[in-house]
Amino acid sequence: MLCSPASRAVIDTIDTIDTITRMAKVVFTPEADRQMQKLPRVIRYRLHDVVDRLEHWPDASGAKPLRHGLKGHYRIRTGDFRVMFRVVADEVWIVRIEHRKDVYED
Repeated sequence: MLCSPASRAVIDTIDTIDTITRMAKVVFTPEADRQMQKLPRVIRYRLHDVVDRLEHWPDASGAKPLRHGLKGHYRIRTGDFRVMFRVVADEVWIVRIEHRKDVYED
């Protein structure tokens, strides 16, 4: 069944409203902010893309839940670096940004 132009406009408006309401606020912890400042410039530019993806939580692509001692956290990768975060209400808290060999160690 095809939509009439008027009903299509309503559907587009609903999709836009749904997208706007799903925007999450991305917050860096002080530790993550310090880690980000130490990263090479190329990696910091890639982090902007990761933050843009996380703003669309829960529709962020590539995010995986962590298990065991890190249960409740997620990770998203950019090259050899991992961004560890957790979701609190409508905010995404970036906890750590480190190389993959170091990020899961305490």
